Amino acid sequence: MNPRDYDVEHVDLSWCPGCGNFQILSTLKEALAELGLSPQQVVLVSGIGQAAKMPHFMKGHIIQGLHGRALPVATGVKAANPEMTVIAIGGDGDMYGEGGNHLLHAIRRNPDLTNIVHNNMVYGLTKGQASPTSPVGLKTPVQVEGVFSYPLNPLALALSQGASFVARTFSANTDLTREIMKAAILHRGYALVDIFQPCVSFNKVNTYKWFKENTFLLEENHEGQNERSKAMELALGGPPYPLGILFREPEGRTTFEEQLPAYRDEKRPLWKRMPPTSRIKAFIEDLR
Repeated sequence: MNPRDYDVEHVDLSWCPGCGNFQILSTLKEALAELGLSPQQVVLVSGIGQAAKMPHFMKGHIIQGLHGRALPVATGVKAANPEMTVIAIGGDGDMYGEGGNHLLHAIRRNPDLTNIVHNNMVYGLTKGQASPTSPVGLKTPVQVEGVFSYPLNPLALALSQGASFVARTFSANTDLTREIMKAAILHRGYALVDIFQPCVSFNKVNTYKWFKENTFLLEENHEGQNERSKAMELALGGPPYPLGILFREPEGRTTFEEQLPAYRDEKRPLWKRMPPTSRIKAFIEDLR
């Protein structure tokens, strides 16, 4: 596969020049290509927002739904066809704000999907009001005196609820981002990938320079990667904030779709099975 296999011709990208979304888009294409996945094997699910527009600019099966509702839809897709590679994409507002409740239950269910969150600490589509991850003191067109609510910590939240894969990267570090995306897609279970991504138009505090100066790279096999309590210490620290795979649960935990009665005896997706015509006929007869 080639990253260009995912290109969509004659499409106008609606992001501002310099937006970190461009880097995430190109890096995801590279990751999928290096894994040998074709657009026919991938389902991209998103909600609403600038980050949620990303599936518009890639070839693949695409579902764009309601604001904050990408994760339940993605879970349903994976349950209907476990053979597909399912990726839920959205911004910090979409996934952590409107979709916060769905985030909790996706972690609890542990579907085999990758959740990519573009975290620019602001609402970009609706012109710059504070998001759940906005830092205290950030002034916006709505919070003119500065944000006073304590920001959500998505990594600590995911770890506390038992997420089986938790990672963070920075959009400008494309090599790290690509490798984390590949690891998350290959991981069997729910995988959260939080990506620091500058919003050059509406967040003048958390810039490219700020992210570079306020992050550090984790060692590849740091002690927290297989120990949730150590990973939690990393998640609660900062600045500077750690970049890398904070926690990866060893393989073996059962996924949501594997627990569904329809797949206990037969592993094939429902759409590949012959309908039980005898039972259908008997049901119709009973209605007469």
